[in-house]
Amino acid sequence: MKLSRESYYGLQALSYMATCKPGTILQADELAQRTELPSMFLAKILYKLARHGVLRSFRGRERGYTLARGPKDITVREIVEIFEGRDVFERCVFWSNECSDREPCPLHEMWRTVRPAVAALMERISLDQVASG
Repeated sequence: MKLSRESYYGLQALSYMATCKPGTILQADELAQRTELPSMFLAKILYKLARHGVLRSFRGRERGYTLARGPKDITVREIVEIFEGRDVFERCVFWSNECSDREPCPLHEMWRTVRPAVAALMERISLDQVASG
């Protein structure tokens, strides 16, 4: 299973935010600078996270983003599914659309048993755990 750069950057940014004092509002440019992530790409990621309820966004004088919930209440699975899609744990390890029960890849049966375990593990790992290393 290969996750996108979007998932990676999202986890990086959220991990940093999880180490900040609760309620800290960070602007996208400031967060990009502190995490050394590309500013324009990160802005799109933060917007997506806010649309899905992981972040709260603020406009006006105190514009920026803050975690919408505590880091212990945000799971890695939730973050990954925002960027990869809710079916990420149903996909083939090799292909997006080419593998099926009719035309299985060489690892189809083995991956079928591993997928639920990976999903469950990511459900148990909180952003707080990721941030604390």
